[in-house]
Amino acid sequence: MSPALVIAVLASGALGALARYGISLAFIRATRFPRAVLVVNVAGCLLGGGVLALSDGGIIDSGLHLILLTGIAGGLTTFSTFSVETLQFALSGRWRAAVANVVINLVLGLGAAMAAYFIVYWFLLLNQYQP
Repeated sequence: MSPALVIAVLASGALGALARYGISLAFIRATRFPRAVLVVNVAGCLLGGGVLALSDGGIIDSGLHLILLTGIAGGLTTFSTFSVETLQFALSGRWRAAVANVVINLVLGLGAAMAAYFIVYWFLLLNQYQP
C-alpha cells in the first residue's frame, strides 16, 4: 500500500468521524433510543453496499474501495457504541429496548446494504456499463 493511499484512508476516516459527530449533534436531545448511532450505522451500510456493487462492477479500484469503505464508512459507523448502548439497556433491565436495538440495527443495516448494492448494480446493468 502506497504512502499516498495510507494518507487518503486516514483523511477519509477523519471525514467519516466528523460526519458521525455532526449527526450526533443533530440528535443531541435526550431520547430513549440511540437514533444517531442507528442513522450512522444504516448510512454506513448504504455506503458499503454501494461501494461493493461499484467494486464488483469494475467501476472503482481497490484503492478507492479502501478510501470509501475502510476510511469514510469506518470512521462514520460505530459498532462499539451500538454494543455498549445495547449492554446499557440490558444492564438497566430494559430488555425490550436491548433486543429492539439489535433487531432494528441488523434489519435496517442489512436492508440498506442490500438495497444500495442492488440499486447500483441495477443502474449499471440498465446503462450497460462495461469497465
